[in-house]
Amino acid sequence: MKRLTRHAVFAVALVLAGASAFAQQPIVIKFSHVVARDTPKGQAAERFKQLAEERTNGRVKVDVHPNSQLYKDNEEMDALRLGAVQMLAPSMSKFGPLGLPQFELFDLPYIFPNREVLHRVTLGPLGKELFKSLEAKGIVGLGYWDNGFKAMSANRPLHMPADYKGLKMRIKSSKVIDAQMRALGVLPQVMAFSEVYQALQTGVVDGSENSLPNFLTQKFYEVQKYLALTNHGYDGYAVIVNKKFWDGLPEDIRATLDKAMQDATAYENELSLKENAEGVGKIKATGRVQVYEITPEEQAALRKALLPVHKEMESRIGKQWIDAVYKEAAALGVRY
Repeated sequence: MKRLTRHAVFAVALVLAGASAFAQQPIVIKFSHVVARDTPKGQAAERFKQLAEERTNGRVKVDVHPNSQLYKDNEEMDALRLGAVQMLAPSMSKFGPLGLPQFELFDLPYIFPNREVLHRVTLGPLGKELFKSLEAKGIVGLGYWDNGFKAMSANRPLHMPADYKGLKMRIKSSKVIDAQMRALGVLPQVMAFSEVYQALQTGVVDGSENSLPNFLTQKFYEVQKYLALTNHGYDGYAVIVNKKFWDGLPEDIRATLDKAMQDATAYENELSLKENAEGVGKIKATGRVQVYEITPEEQAALRKALLPVHKEMESRIGKQWIDAVYKEAAALGVRY
């Protein structure tokens, strides 16, 4: 009888020890993204990892997978919703195919005349309202990360709208950017970001639009002759997490991660500003591509050609969302 009791006690001790070890296993967050580690997004993902792991005392482990190591940008959203990864930082265009075309307002050409108007949207009530709409799709929005304003590149100079006519330009999957390019007489070609370098190199496409950090880190200067600093559109990301995973976290962990993301977001947005400011010089220093600013007259012509896309996309995006951005711009004295 005593032997049985001792065996029983030993068995219970083993179970408890195993349960304790299991309880100490860290919560793993797979954070997948499609750009290089040394971009603002890539560096901010690493900063979030550092903050999350430090502030939870190791209760959370963040595995960052950059440069499409796990999924291409046309695959990652399905992976998130299926739970294969827990966190992404996709461009806002990715939400259109989910039935949330209001996020495509970020793709509208010249919708954000400057960084101040942009941040009135992303850091204000409108940004929160947009994130709220993600929850019905099983997604929680955690932060908006800037990647800067976009430039146009090609193997011929791009000054006036007529210069774009007939070019094959790579675009991400976005009805708005498709309409933008067609307004310039471009033949838009949708392809994954990881395929762009080879497509430019082989002539499958003639050019593309990109932020300066992406143009630099992907070495597109090796396969493009001209880069026009048009600043015609915004390039940014939404950091998102699987809702079921997020809601299942202990409340204290969720609060700690939320604060870590806020701090990583502030870091990313300032880093993006710095990287974009320095990007022109770094790209010029390669000596491989001619970088130039378009003149005020050329900028005005490009705006005139592209602003009608706002009206064209009202029925898709929702006039109320576009008007809400106009209202934020008007508060800073900006008129379209």
